[in-house]
Amino acid sequence: MAPQKLFLEGSWQEGQGTPLTVTSPIDGSVLTTLAAASSDDVDRAVASARRAFADGRWSRLAPAARKKILMRIADRIEAEAVELAVLGVRDNGTEFNMALKAEPGSAAGTFRYYAEALDKVAGEVAPTPPDVLGLVHRAPVGVVAAIVPWNFPLMIGAWKLAPALAMGNSVILKPAESASLSLLRLAEICAECGLPDGVLNVVTGRGTETGAALAHHMDVDVMVFTGSGATGRHLLAASAQSNLKRCYLELGGKSPNIVFADAKDLDQAAKVAAMGIFRNSGQVCVAGSRLLVERSIHDHFVDQLKTHAEALRVGDPLDLNSQIGAVNSSAQLAANLRHVDQALSEGGNIVCGGQQILQKTGGTYMAPTIVTGVTRDAALFQNEVFGPVLSVTAFDSEEEAIQLANATSYGLAAGVWTADLSRAHRCIAELRTGVVHVNTYGGADMTVPLGGVGQSGNGHDKSLYALDKFVDLKSAWIQL
Repeated sequence: MAPQKLFLEGSWQEGQGTPLTVTSPIDGSVLTTLAAASSDDVDRAVASARRAFADGRWSRLAPAARKKILMRIADRIEAEAVELAVLGVRDNGTEFNMALKAEPGSAAGTFRYYAEALDKVAGEVAPTPPDVLGLVHRAPVGVVAAIVPWNFPLMIGAWKLAPALAMGNSVILKPAESASLSLLRLAEICAECGLPDGVLNVVTGRGTETGAALAHHMDVDVMVFTGSGATGRHLLAASAQSNLKRCYLELGGKSPNIVFADAKDLDQAAKVAAMGIFRNSGQVCVAGSRLLVERSIHDHFVDQLKTHAEALRVGDPLDLNSQIGAVNSSAQLAANLRHVDQALSEGGNIVCGGQQILQKTGGTYMAPTIVTGVTRDAALFQNEVFGPVLSVTAFDSEEEAIQLANATSYGLAAGVWTADLSRAHRCIAELRTGVVHVNTYGGADMTVPLGGVGQSGNGHDKSLYALDKFVDLKSAWIQL
């Protein structure tokens, strides 16, 4: 694959930084290099976005016209779904069957959703006395910077891009160093479908240089980010040190999946719980990484869970028979294994997995891992691994289950398995989290928001609520 460049002002341009090597987690082979944007390159990208916004080539385009372009983008993503999925899989290791649906499939749906929504979003007329007209306008914020992670770059990139573009903003997109290829192709697709030059610029590079330059930039109005809590803190500090740009952060979680003894189908719960943590090698922000099981069924349920976990086929993510692909990088794999070692040192018991596998491929693969006997003070209970590692903790009562579920600093997602409707509603009310799944795990579509509480961040992706990040409210008070 040819060396990749920056996408600025509708064309491919060289970066001034030292290029990055792109290594495939499938087999360790070098795919290509990425241009590294310097602070000067970021300045050029932001200036381009600001010019595009200021002259109205997109921001003042009629909503119906913006809608047509976003619809064309959705259609092109859908038409190129297989190519985009393969490009992403080679880059980040997600199993193809999941990637096809979760990456281009999801991205096309996201662009289509916000294309349909954009001409339905209107201002308001306030309830004023008859001699006054009060209006509330929704205006685009201006220049948006979006930094997206490596686990689902196309899906999460679309969650940021589509609503921001729908509201008339210009966007600078910074993909992750280890998963940029599909988003670079998306930028090209957007241009080919009629998105005006400068409305979308893509800057690749290191977070410490390219990301930091965006975060500190005085002419970025809004920053949206999905990734680690440590990086989120840096972005908030950069906002305070620069222009107080609004920052919306989705920072992952340590999501509890609670199984009560009265669950209707325990084997189905075990099967879904296994996929809820092991799909994409556990590299999912809402992964159900803490399993809380009622003590009376604990041993039986863990046996069922182990059976499902050991039956999962881990391997080359481009092999359609593989159910689980590669860990994104050797660094992430090493971090996963350190978490397992620490869990053992703190009294945990490995039921299955716990080691690297398929070393002869040259890729980075890890066996699905289940650790029981994890206490609420253990690191594996408290800290996000972002790998195929499941902690299991027993509980004796509904009250204890809720206390354990809420006993971390995170609050992104949760699951509840029960046949008791009243209990389900009590848990929904008591769980400190942004999303609660009942008798399932995952699968929430674009009609509902995704966002967290606590150290899982702020703001929401998906649904009409995501549009709020990308508009300013402006009041008009008119004396008649």
